Amino acid sequence: MTDYDYLLIGHGIAGAVLARELRGRGHRVLVYDEPRPDTASRVAAGLMNPVAGKRFALTWRALETLPPAVAYYQALSQELGEEFFQNAPILKVFGSAQEQQQMLARAADDPWQGFVEKIETAPIARPGLLAPHGGAWLRGGGHLRVEALLAALAEGGRAAGWLREETFSWEHLVSDGTGVSYAPGQVRARHVVCCQGAGALAGPHFGWLPLTPNQGAVLDVAVPGLNAAQVLNRGAYVVPGVAAGQFRVGATYRWPPFAEVLGDVDQRELAGRLAGLTDLPFEVVGERRGVRPAVRDRRPLLGRHPTLPWLSLFGGFGSKGVSLAPRLAAQLADYLAGSGELWPDVNLARYYALYKGA
Repeated sequence: MTDYDYLLIGHGIAGAVLARELRGRGHRVLVYDEPRPDTASRVAAGLMNPVAGKRFALTWRALETLPPAVAYYQALSQELGEEFFQNAPILKVFGSAQEQQQMLARAADDPWQGFVEKIETAPIARPGLLAPHGGAWLRGGGHLRVEALLAALAEGGRAAGWLREETFSWEHLVSDGTGVSYAPGQVRARHVVCCQGAGALAGPHFGWLPLTPNQGAVLDVAVPGLNAAQVLNRGAYVVPGVAAGQFRVGATYRWPPFAEVLGDVDQRELAGRLAGLTDLPFEVVGERRGVRPAVRDRRPLLGRHPTLPWLSLFGGFGSKGVSLAPRLAAQLADYLAGSGELWPDVNLARYYALYKGA
């Protein structure tokens, strides 16, 4: 059998970033991943947004997570020789004069810690843009080409042998006292980390956590003439694509039970939101859906299983995986090495009381 320090299950943005973090520290890492086009990471537009929602609230721990994430993806792009991350401004368009006044009233206290660069109260004149009440320009965020980045990392992983693209069977994982053995792959590992997103619920070890699958749809649209120098945000995000005139619009949020037959409800909803941001004609050229791993308190889930010391979870990122994964992967690596602690609000130990045993 081949020995590893860490066996990771899943190579979405969480698993990919954690694998790179652990390998960068000199650990022997093996990743199992079953490539699927409908995973949350592969569908995501990769938006990193410091101020979100109708209340213009600063994203949770923005100062501690966004700057490290930006630096991480910039360094990774340089390492791989391809521009995966775009440090673009985000224009949060006001939907009404009331929204504008609400943000102005809060601006004196600067609750956004420098992430709001400018507030415009006059109509914003940009090609194709509908912003009669102005908007707020956000800095410190951007967008990541997640699917392309994962494909590039997977290509390197296959070539180097640390990534196996095949279905992982939890039933064949056996603890032997000092670690675990996985017979189908003829491997042993000191520790296993589940990075399967919402898929963790289908396994035998983490179904007790308040992790709920949440389905989201995005549209790929062609909007010739729409200014692509920024990300637009008002009820939906509009993220520039690689090709001129191409954008990704998202996203919807659907809770279980999911419809077995997909209708055009999501497309109508997102197209309606886009029509509220541009007066230009557009064409829907694609629609994709993925399932996010949402948590009751909207905080990630990191840390060890309550009774299996060889098993940990790295997940529950919801729609914030791109922003949070770099900082929290480093934190989990420190924790597993015994050289650091997890933030209490992400440590899955906060839910140990829900665990009823095997």
